[in-house]
This record gives sequence, C-alpha cells and structure tokens, in this order.
Amino acid sequence: MIAIIDYKMGNVRSVAKALESLGAKVELTASKTKLAKARALVLPGVGAFAAGMKNLRKLNLIPEIKKAIAQNKPFLGICLGQQLLFSQSYEHGKHKGLDIIPGEVVMFKPGLKIPHMGWNTITQEARRKTQDTSGLLKGVPDGSYFYFVHSYYVKPVSKKWIIATTEYGQKFSSIVGQGNTFGIQFHPEKSSDIGLRILKNFCEIAGELE
Repeated sequence: MIAIIDYKMGNVRSVAKALESLGAKVELTASKTKLAKARALVLPGVGAFAAGMKNLRKLNLIPEIKKAIAQNKPFLGICLGQQLLFSQSYEHGKHKGLDIIPGEVVMFKPGLKIPHMGWNTITQEARRKTQDTSGLLKGVPDGSYFYFVHSYYVKPVSKKWIIATTEYGQKFSSIVGQGNTFGIQFHPEKSSDIGLRILKNFCEIAGELE
C-alpha cells in the first residue's frame, strides 16, 4: 500500500481520497512500522513549516522518512510536504528542515500578492529528461495548469533537482526531484484530471497500479 504520513497538517484526507479514486490501496498512518512496510510514502501538508517539523519530531517520524528516501523508496512531498524536504525555511524565522534536498524555503519578493493562489502553469525543464526517468510527468503536457496556494517557495542549491518551474513575478521551482524522491508545490488533488494524472504516475512508479 501507499502510506500517507498523518502528521496533523492539513489536507491528508483529500490526498487519500484522490489516490483511492485511482484504485490505489492507501493508508493514513503515523505508525513507523506501517511506514516501513509501505511500498511508497506521501507527505502532504498545509500550514507553517515550523509546525510541520515540530509534529514530525513529536511523532518520531523523521528517521523513518530519511530511511525510506535513502532506500530509494518512492516518496512524494506535496505543498508543505515538499518544503519540509529542504534544508531550512525562513517562514516566521529560520527553521531546520529534513535536509533531504539542499536548499531553502523563502518568501516571494515584495510587491506580489500573497499567497500565490489559483491556477498557474508549469514549464518542464529540458534537463528533466535525465531526472524524471521514472515518469512522474508522463502524459502531462508542457504548460499544463495546476492549482497553487502558497506564500513561500523552494530554492534548491543545485539546478539538477529542478523538474519544472512556474512564473509568478519570478520563476520558481514547482516540481523537484531525483531518483524516486519528488516534491511538488501545487495541489494535484485539487488540480482536476491533470493533477490526478501526476498522482497516477506516482502510483505506477510505486508499483501500486499497473
């Protein structure tokens, strides 16, 4: 099954329902044993970076997350879940993240309306052909629209992590990843059929769907 990490940060149930609608076997859990047995992990999330890290620490889930990623188990971070993969965030102070992806989480530049909310497009980076070999964006046309709600964005240290970008007063990374570890800034569960396509691709990467 695919384990959705239930760390009390927002939209975990809506992500679970979206995956179940595709035919995937899904379990919402904070059990380290179940996370270890799952064939893939999803870390969704809505809310503040510091609160997300606090909850992961309180539930003692950080070692299991890092172990799964080190084993190249398929892992998908969504919205806050993507941001938590980074080294640090400057949301309401400076806070350490999971440090899976070297880089930081920063606020949009002054003058832009925040949060960045609504439909916007992604541009697939040419270099993704070497990164996204497992097919997260299979069947997703360049320029597809997805639903965003966020005030902070991720800045990987290395461009090799960037799979797709989005424009909002500036270009920012909207999909990152290497190997079987992926992070997406938008909400696929709120992005109609094209969002479900990305979730379906992830399920196929995990071997949960044929």
